[in-house]
Amino acid sequence: MSTTQTDRLRGLLEPLAKAAGLDLEEITVTPAGKRRMLRVVIDSDTGVELDAVAELSREISAVLDASDAMGGAPYVLEVTSPGIDRPLTEPRHFARNTGRLVKARLAEGGELIARITAVDEEGLEVEVPGVKGRKPLSRRLAFAEIAGARVEVEFSRKSKDDGITQDDDAELASADIDESTEEA
Repeated sequence: MSTTQTDRLRGLLEPLAKAAGLDLEEITVTPAGKRRMLRVVIDSDTGVELDAVAELSREISAVLDASDAMGGAPYVLEVTSPGIDRPLTEPRHFARNTGRLVKARLAEGGELIARITAVDEEGLEVEVPGVKGRKPLSRRLAFAEIAGARVEVEFSRKSKDDGITQDDDAELASADIDESTEEA
């Protein structure tokens, strides 16, 4: 997709996303057989609700139908939120993932796996997990020190409150459901 088409699409679609309280993160157009796929990625500090995606999708479709931004060739519109594997590139991406474990590729070389504890305009505070009984190490990273970062998926993270893992929480929840169905 040419830069001018991207800029034009962003100019048309960004005001719609902002009016819905969302950030327009990415626009891509890719070939898909005889059609093209227009993928619009949106996000917000509070997450993205399915109803908001559906409403914005209708609004985007109407605006695109009324313009010639996509030309005359058929296309498929996909409005979505970013996946877990999306690169963290903006300060707001890091802020939205406070409390999560991230893998950062450092500009000076090497990688760091740490939990984001705070984010400000200059960078972030992270906690590097301890090794074999050692306490976690706190560290400050300026955004300029980070060449790239992604969220690390955690399948059994322990809760600060009770030491119960997320997997244990799921088992407890299903046990509660089983007990409530037996009582009925």
